Amino acid sequence: MKATFVARALSHAAAAYACVRTAFKVPLSSRRWLAALFVLGACPAAWADDVLFENVRIFDGKGATSLSAPSNVLVKGNVIARISTDPVEAEGAQRIAGNGRTLMPGLIDAHWHAMLARSTPAESFGDVGFNNLVAGDEATDTLMRGFTTVRDVGGPVFGLKRAIDTGIVEGPRIYPSGAMITVTSGHGDFRQMSDLPRVIGGPFARMEQVGGSIVVDSPDEVRLRAREQFMQGAALIKVTAGGGVSSPHSPLDVTTFTEPELRAAVEIADNWGTYVAAHAFTSHAIRIAIAAGVKCIEHGFLMDEETAKLIAEKGIWLSLQPLPELLRQGFAEGSVERAKADEVWPGIGRTYELAKKYKIKTAWGTDVLFSRALAQQQGAILASLKRWYTPAEALSMATGTNAQLLALSGPRNPYPGKLGVVEEGALADLLLVDGNPLENLDLVADADSNFKIIMKDGIIYKNTLAK
Repeated sequence: MKATFVARALSHAAAAYACVRTAFKVPLSSRRWLAALFVLGACPAAWADDVLFENVRIFDGKGATSLSAPSNVLVKGNVIARISTDPVEAEGAQRIAGNGRTLMPGLIDAHWHAMLARSTPAESFGDVGFNNLVAGDEATDTLMRGFTTVRDVGGPVFGLKRAIDTGIVEGPRIYPSGAMITVTSGHGDFRQMSDLPRVIGGPFARMEQVGGSIVVDSPDEVRLRAREQFMQGAALIKVTAGGGVSSPHSPLDVTTFTEPELRAAVEIADNWGTYVAAHAFTSHAIRIAIAAGVKCIEHGFLMDEETAKLIAEKGIWLSLQPLPELLRQGFAEGSVERAKADEVWPGIGRTYELAKKYKIKTAWGTDVLFSRALAQQQGAILASLKRWYTPAEALSMATGTNAQLLALSGPRNPYPGKLGVVEEGALADLLLVDGNPLENLDLVADADSNFKIIMKDGIIYKNTLAK
């Protein structure tokens, strides 16, 4: 109880500072922000345990195709306590006049790399302290884009997650996989030729030292490295079952892991009550991962129709990303990476069509790497789903459906409680949107203008209505 109180107090303080910083442009280094906290109306919601949203139209995150009737939503602590079309009595609560705006769940990105989204490839293996500061700043931006939760599928994110959870840094909830587990010349193996030959049990390469990815070349090594990720707090394990675009020595057609190696990862994940997600583009890589017991395939952009049928029949999750053209263009013309990107990109639309055709359980993510400009397009990448889905389908995928994938972490779930929905008893991660995103999905692309309130865990981190 004491630990929970302290953590919540720290979070309240962080949220209060965020409000004051926004309203008064006061830097943290200045003592003036302490005085500003006492200015009447500066940050009323930051300190309130109870918040009442009045006269809002609800998108519940559960597949509704229209907004609710005008409603009132009471948040007590970090939980949605009551939803009613009738007036709600809430003495002492911070009251927020919705004036017919849309209240919806916080957005969830199911394929994010918090430590790699903004840093350049060279920086990623450089100064760890600098990288954490950059990632912390990006985490705050992520939250301010309305993304209250991310599933981090590769990178040294445990320290950042802890800083967010204790209120030191403002950012989203993070479901971490820890270091990507790869094999020699697999996707995620960014070593130089001078690092070869690898000696099992020998010194780590730089990418392994910083915790970005780690090389395994036997089932026993897989077990060891998987256990290490769980020891650090992983919610799932990420393996790279096939070649990848950004890894220079990992051809797309190569199936990198053997089935016994993948089974070793699944065995350890099963022991810890959670699951394995596998990076895989080709049909063969996907099939060997499924045979080994993997529960979620990341990407799948080069698979055939029969493999799509298999994914659907087995009830496997498919985590897809509508990768933007700017990401492909970010790879230098004439490079190996650009050639692989040129091969993958045409498969994106086809894979979405297959996912729809066979009603595959489909998650949504962005997979932004090495570009602050692209990271800032996180909401626009979500809005690009309108090529294949209605706004209601896209928003459900980025809220309630993604939350179902997060729940596969079972006892390794770092945030017990229901996410991604607006219902009584769910965790209070909420956005108040100026407009109806079920009619105009592009609203999510401009969080600065359209997200009037951003709440995570019952704490308001943005409130432009208070100005």
